[in-house]
Amino acid sequence: MMNVTLAQPRGFCAGVVRAVEIVEQALMVYPHPVYVLHEIVHNRYVVDDLRQKGAVFVESLDDVPLGAVCIFSAHGVARAVVNKAENRQLEIIDATCPLVTKVHQQAQRYAQQGYEIIIIGHAGHPEVEGTRGRIDGIVHILSTVPEAQALQVNDPCKLAYVTQTTLSVDDTKDVIAFLNQRFPNIQGPQLSDICYATQNRQNAVRELAKQVDLLLVVGASNSSNSNRLREAGEQAGITSYLIQDANDLKPEWFQQQPKIGVTAGASAPEILIQGVLKRLETFGVKTVNVMNGEIENTTFKLPLTLLEKIKQKQGDVALSVK
Repeated sequence: MMNVTLAQPRGFCAGVVRAVEIVEQALMVYPHPVYVLHEIVHNRYVVDDLRQKGAVFVESLDDVPLGAVCIFSAHGVARAVVNKAENRQLEIIDATCPLVTKVHQQAQRYAQQGYEIIIIGHAGHPEVEGTRGRIDGIVHILSTVPEAQALQVNDPCKLAYVTQTTLSVDDTKDVIAFLNQRFPNIQGPQLSDICYATQNRQNAVRELAKQVDLLLVVGASNSSNSNRLREAGEQAGITSYLIQDANDLKPEWFQQQPKIGVTAGASAPEILIQGVLKRLETFGVKTVNVMNGEIENTTFKLPLTLLEKIKQKQGDVALSVK
């Protein structure tokens, strides 16, 4: 008989909840279509669901008609993108995660003080490219100790770093330790500034790995934090698979009747987890337990412009009822 233990916490973080709600609320208060620049979060199910509700996802602002409503994704965008949107007279709704915005502000403060900036993260990731595009001055992007060893800078005494939010303290600690050793005057954020959700989910996986033989991570292949969760399971010595949904499950994984752990990346909705549990029942799973873990209570407010639009819409409805 197989059993499943669910990680706690798992799935949606506050930044993703906010971003999805922004699109859903915008679809309710603005005339369609509402445009979204890039995937609002890295999950196909979420994007497809919002598309069915009327959102139009685009990869370029050139695909957004002049004057239309345009939502920026949770990953954030470069300043040049904001400027282009304003030049096209778009009504901008910014769904950038507030923790990403905080990284932008930190980097900008360092740059204004004359520091060269190091972004510890993965080049090409939307969040990293958005952060790079918010900084005036020299920017270096790296994610490994060898890359930090090869780094060439103008002034070793005027360096500062920020980190990609979907990397945890554990993901970045070796690079940060090396940078501090090589550049003793380097400036950087406090550990408390690391994304709480990324760290909490990785901590949960490491605890879960002590109780199970096999780990299933529900998340998209292009989701950075989902990939890190799978890696955390492997590093803990258990077989770990990243799956998009229940359709990715393979019967042969469960022939040895393993104890199964299930978690989900920060952009994977609970409905996908429930679908995986239902499919696991057909393979012989009888019980599902939830591990003890961190209870997350963080919430983020919607953008003020959207809140005002919602109030206006509610007022219009109230008047029409009268």
